[in-house]
Amino acid sequence: MSQTLKTVSLQSRFKAVEVPKQDPLLRTRNFKEVVLGYNEEQALAEASRCLNCPNPQCVAGCPVGVDIPGFINLIKQKDYAGSISKIKERNSLPAICGRVCPQEEQCQKNCVLGKKGEPVSIGRLERFVADLERKNGFITPPLLSHNGEKVAIVGAGPAGLTVAADLAKLGYKVTIFEALHTGGGVLVYGIPEFRLPKQIVQAEIDYIQKLGVEFRPDALIGRIFTIEELFSKGYKAVFIGTGAGLPKFLCVPGENLNGVYSANEFLIRVNLMKSYNFPHYKTPIRVGKKVAVIGGGNVALDAARCALRLGAETVSIVYRRSRAEMPAREEEILNAEEEGIDFKFLVAPTKFVGDDKGNVKAMEYIRMKLDEDSASGRRKAVPIIGSEALMDVDTVIVAIGRTPNPIIQGTTKGLEVSNGGIIVVNKQTCKTSLDAVYAGGDIATGEATVISAMGSGKTAAKSIHELLFKPKN
Repeated sequence: MSQTLKTVSLQSRFKAVEVPKQDPLLRTRNFKEVVLGYNEEQALAEASRCLNCPNPQCVAGCPVGVDIPGFINLIKQKDYAGSISKIKERNSLPAICGRVCPQEEQCQKNCVLGKKGEPVSIGRLERFVADLERKNGFITPPLLSHNGEKVAIVGAGPAGLTVAADLAKLGYKVTIFEALHTGGGVLVYGIPEFRLPKQIVQAEIDYIQKLGVEFRPDALIGRIFTIEELFSKGYKAVFIGTGAGLPKFLCVPGENLNGVYSANEFLIRVNLMKSYNFPHYKTPIRVGKKVAVIGGGNVALDAARCALRLGAETVSIVYRRSRAEMPAREEEILNAEEEGIDFKFLVAPTKFVGDDKGNVKAMEYIRMKLDEDSASGRRKAVPIIGSEALMDVDTVIVAIGRTPNPIIQGTTKGLEVSNGGIIVVNKQTCKTSLDAVYAGGDIATGEATVISAMGSGKTAAKSIHELLFKPKN
């Protein structure tokens, strides 16, 4: 082989296959999916980059332990059905994870190729085989016969769905109690259609129901039943996976003005109630011409990009630290930059100013600077006295985090809870302070990622099985 060919080969080895996306000018006018995914040719080219490491560190970086080299090797062989089956041995929500899981901070971060170039695009390959399965029809794995034990799952978010799927495969009769009219939790009310289409989430839920899981919508535990009452109905174990759906606020003057939303309210109206498709879906939402979104996480970016698509002329992300400290995924930051979102760093709101009708018309802010590194490793933002200024706005979306809803904690005696309403669990088992009661996801960790919630769901399912399984003599 000539030196030139060797160089080309090395370049292709260290460079990931680019994934197709909608043009930025087009996608800001619709809610269709931005990232279009690999076709077969692109998936095969990307899969060929995998080195099949004898000691794959990518697996160690996966919270649910997917056999990553195994499923990629099956793609290389064009055994796509085998590949998705391999993934589903550990992950029942692959089409979702392939879209919103932060692989760059987990499995891909450990990829050997990433030391000299770009890591293998594990998430995009996962999405490819998951989408292919959905197109061709889901394959339900062989199920064990019902073992006679019933388990209740509270919350149909990523943690609850994972527990339900794992236990159903082991022969348990599983019922999911969901407060909303549809399952998915943050997957449906928090993540916009252009990042995670609702039909993708519903398809994954349909698959879990095919495993024998019963889904009970409009069932708010703590109101229709308490945790104690679930046990009285024959359930032998309960898993609490209700997430963190209570918004945090800035607590500054003027936050109650018209036109100031929590990101929770804004995204629920846009996503779950489909106000982006008004008047076909009869849930309108007002978005002005000058929008400010407070925060630097994925939720802030989601809200900002939704506002742009709903007709705002300018949308600004207002974040008190610098770009380097933003907790949002780099891919989503780049997508937002491409779409024309304005980023105002080292800025913090101090109050909102209203007009004579009670509508927000301006935001007073103060400039910030980053202090020395703190003990946590994250530099503290401190205000620069005397740097206050005004910014014209007519819509504000506050996206500074969420905490757990306290309904279950307030209606369950003996359940140990920390400050902020987080349920205290044993990290190795996900067991709470109560017998046969387990918890996982954001309700037990605070606001985190979809895949970390799924990881805790797998841990809880294993613990519940160890508690209830009675081997035959």
